[in-house]
Amino acid sequence: MVIRVYIASSTGSVAVKKHQQAVVGFLEANRISFQEVDITMLEEQRLWMYRNIPKDKQPEKGNPLPPQIFNEDRYCGDYEDFFESKENNTVFTFLGLSSQTSLKDSES
Repeated sequence: MVIRVYIASSTGSVAVKKHQQAVVGFLEANRISFQEVDITMLEEQRLWMYRNIPKDKQPEKGNPLPPQIFNEDRYCGDYEDFFESKENNTVFTFLGLSSQTSLKDSES
């Protein structure tokens, strides 16, 4: 299973930057293996992200903002969903992981 965090490396939004940093920082601090996908560099990935976010999670206007989180092809949620799962101590469930199998291999 690969957790993918879709981010925008060149965004003018301070809120988007902070949200991306919060998600990535949490995953790194908890040794959860993940892959960052920069939608500003990869048009194909940006379009894939847009197409695979459920209709009920799409904004009324415009496109969904990063960060958007997927486990393989399964949509997990956006920053608000992540934050709520963090507050409820249910991040592993939110990500579709068991707590033990998602940890990075210890680096020797």
